[in-house]
Amino acid sequence: MLHDKACLKGCAFSNGELGVTVTHIIVFGNEKGGSGKSTTCMHVGTALMRLGFRVGAVDLDLRQRSFGRYLENRTAYSRRTGIDLPIAQTYELPQIDPASLAEGENLSDRRLSGLMEQMEGACDFILIDCPGSHTRLAQLAHAMADTLVTPLNDSFVDFDLLGRSDPDTGKILGPSIYSEMVWNARQLRANAGVKPTDWVVVRNRLGSQYMLNKKKIGSALDALSTRIGFRVAAGFSERVVFRELFTNGLTLLDLKDAGVNQLSISNIAARQEVRDLLISLKLPGVTPNF
Repeated sequence: MLHDKACLKGCAFSNGELGVTVTHIIVFGNEKGGSGKSTTCMHVGTALMRLGFRVGAVDLDLRQRSFGRYLENRTAYSRRTGIDLPIAQTYELPQIDPASLAEGENLSDRRLSGLMEQMEGACDFILIDCPGSHTRLAQLAHAMADTLVTPLNDSFVDFDLLGRSDPDTGKILGPSIYSEMVWNARQLRANAGVKPTDWVVVRNRLGSQYMLNKKKIGSALDALSTRIGFRVAAGFSERVVFRELFTNGLTLLDLKDAGVNQLSISNIAARQEVRDLLISLKLPGVTPNF
């Protein structure tokens, strides 16, 4: 079990009390796949780069690598077309000789903390995309998060990972498995004497029309947020454009660079969603001007 400051060695933590500006770590986590983590991560990262920040990218989903593939597609598109796009610097977990580990030291802990040491000072923001499952790497990344972003499809299937509710009354019965993992990560962070994580649950794939289910999800999230300590923000609506952008590694902020001079009403609305999300995250020093 992770339990002390040594487990967080190398993490570029913020220290507001000392007035020191250091690398800010944003973790995108949800133990359920298909919630839009990689899409949200890519748009936030691109927005930060377009605002002049240095962004480092880490994909901890070592099997599916959706975020990593997104970045690879972006690099390939830029080379193929000659269009100069801002691209986050991708970092890979270092290879560690198991024989070099101290007694009781975990290999995953050493790999991730070593990577954070490597990135510190080279990035203003580090974006970490976690897998849609519980892993040791994801657990440690959550403890390192200055800001934790949890994209959530607007359904009770996804809500069930955060909290349990009574199907008849809607009353919140308690936190569920993912919330418990976040709580454990927060405890590790507190034990290390580090500033608490700002946890933001982002409602993705919101329907454009008013629906009873949408209202119920909103009420449930509001009730749970006060109980376990997260903020709720609006994310991205269900739009075909998000799926189409992936193959070229583009975001809604790149369309004009890609030659789309006349944005559709849908694209303009989606671009505003990106801006609103960035405002909601309240990242240090970030003022969206796009």
